[in-house]
Amino acid sequence: MCMQKRRFLSLAVAFVAFAFWFGFPEKSHAVPSYARQTGMACEACHTVFPELTPFGRAFKLNGYLIDNLPQVQGITTSKEQALLLNQLPPLSLMFQASYTQTSKALPDSAATGTNAQNGQVLFPQQASLFYAGRIAPNMGAFIQITYDPVSGTVGWDNTDIRYANQVPAVTDGLTYGFTLNNNPTVQDVWNSTPAWQTPFDQRTSAAPMPAAATQIDQTLAGGVAGLTAYAWWKNSIYGEFGLYRSAPQGVGGSAGAGPLDSQSGGVISGYAPYWRLAYEKQWDQNSLMVGTYGLDVQLHPASDPTVRINVPLAGPTDHYRDIAFDAQYQFIGDEHLFSVQTTYIRENMWLDQSFALGFSSNPTDDLRTFRLGGTYYYQRKYGASLGYFSTTGSADAVRYGSGTAIFGSASGSPNSNGWIGELDYVPWQNVKFALQYTAYNKFNGASSNYDGLGRNASDNNTLYLLAWIAF
Repeated sequence: MCMQKRRFLSLAVAFVAFAFWFGFPEKSHAVPSYARQTGMACEACHTVFPELTPFGRAFKLNGYLIDNLPQVQGITTSKEQALLLNQLPPLSLMFQASYTQTSKALPDSAATGTNAQNGQVLFPQQASLFYAGRIAPNMGAFIQITYDPVSGTVGWDNTDIRYANQVPAVTDGLTYGFTLNNNPTVQDVWNSTPAWQTPFDQRTSAAPMPAAATQIDQTLAGGVAGLTAYAWWKNSIYGEFGLYRSAPQGVGGSAGAGPLDSQSGGVISGYAPYWRLAYEKQWDQNSLMVGTYGLDVQLHPASDPTVRINVPLAGPTDHYRDIAFDAQYQFIGDEHLFSVQTTYIRENMWLDQSFALGFSSNPTDDLRTFRLGGTYYYQRKYGASLGYFSTTGSADAVRYGSGTAIFGSASGSPNSNGWIGELDYVPWQNVKFALQYTAYNKFNGASSNYDGLGRNASDNNTLYLLAWIAF
């Protein structure tokens, strides 16, 4: 057995021993924000975080409003509610610590011919403060503020503020609402769309990742603001439509926080429509959903300081149309939980401005993403996941950074694929230990020498250990 594999095996054994030695519980507890507000254990809304149960999906679609706390109330003279607040704010904290090791160390960023340290400890990998619960009558929120060790800053993270109401007079009931959010699909209630996808939801930031991603696949996350309207009928049929506009964070410019100009990258021209349709069937302990979602966005590309080109927010744009299909199956038993999620995203690109400026080799490109994953848990404590991921698309040497060490593609191809496996131990509903391994068959266009500088796809295979707590 080679030395590298011995190290990986030793770390895996040590992790499992640690989790079992220190983690055996006496009983389950659940303390994050929604549990505090509702008085229910986390398992009411989640199989294991972040995957939602049918009740969890209904709770989110109805505005995060169920409560079991004393309320501060205000009533008008016409006996209408003017104020309804939890007496104690529904706050919680999430803390993640991790260890990441790649199969082959990354080259040093400055000292030629040497390698960087392999085996990155992130403490924290992420730390987040949440407000999650009721704001007012018929209005609730999921608001996340996160410390990011990559930038060393605290910033605004996933946010979903929604109004919801019911029309009981409609046959079998109708729920409708509006959501204001900053990440297309963060408002979605199924775990097959990009924002909350399982088993791909948790990845390390300390290892190389494939370069290409569609716009709806987290590319716009945190840099946009969207207002969408939705309806949920018969607990089965879901429809949503809305518009997104650029709202980047950390942007200076001559006028402080705005208006946006050529110094701002990837600015949406006008408004980008978003849509979502889904049908869910529930029976016994099972549920099955099939759906579609998408985004149509016209962007002004980012300026390129390396060639001193500033791109004004006028004239031609780059047009991206993302059309996706997804499905999810869940079985939630007393002892056994099983789920399968899949999504397919196709993005067509008309790169009028990028091609004219020399930012792209082709006037049109396309990109396709496919993911399929399954997760099994026994007694909500012991879990295993396996997933396959693939990205394919048009070769474009300029767009995908030909010849760039580690992150580039010598062939100009965005093609990447591989497998991700994970073992989980959940001693309490708000504490999770995970051992994850990602194996690449292809990375940025090739299996071997993909960057033209001798690095192979398998060199980026990643062992990832994670400790996750929320309280």
